[in-house]
Amino acid sequence: MTTTVAYADLPSLVGTDLGYSDWLDITQERVDTFADATGDHQWIHTDPERAKDGPFGAPIAHGFLTLSLLIPLWSELLEVEGAGTKVNYGLDKVRFVSPVPVGSRIRLTGTIAEITEVGGGYQLVVDITIETEGGAKPAVVARSLQRLYAA
Repeated sequence: MTTTVAYADLPSLVGTDLGYSDWLDITQERVDTFADATGDHQWIHTDPERAKDGPFGAPIAHGFLTLSLLIPLWSELLEVEGAGTKVNYGLDKVRFVSPVPVGSRIRLTGTIAEITEVGGGYQLVVDITIETEGGAKPAVVARSLQRLYAA
């Protein structure tokens, strides 16, 4: 479910739990594509046969792949009408809590912790969690900093 808000009303969202994104499949193809893009071809990600005997019993997604999926998943949580420019400003306190097995599904949840005015726009501080379906612990927890500017 997407929360939709006018740009001028952003400050009213402090403390808002934005709910959950849809589930997203973590396929071997997605992992291999990320490995090609980053040059990280470690066998625990890209060699399903060898990974069966590895520490996780199957290939797992790169932590940074899982983190990067914050971008498409985030777009399902918040729509800001009247925002012209959106910038990923950074991340704080990123932790890769548990592995994401290939073949699993992940989703995002987020709570807006802070909103401040910055240089003609707003900075949102969002506490995010990426979870794996059926997982006992989250896959990733982080604090995302985003800047939005009026159109």
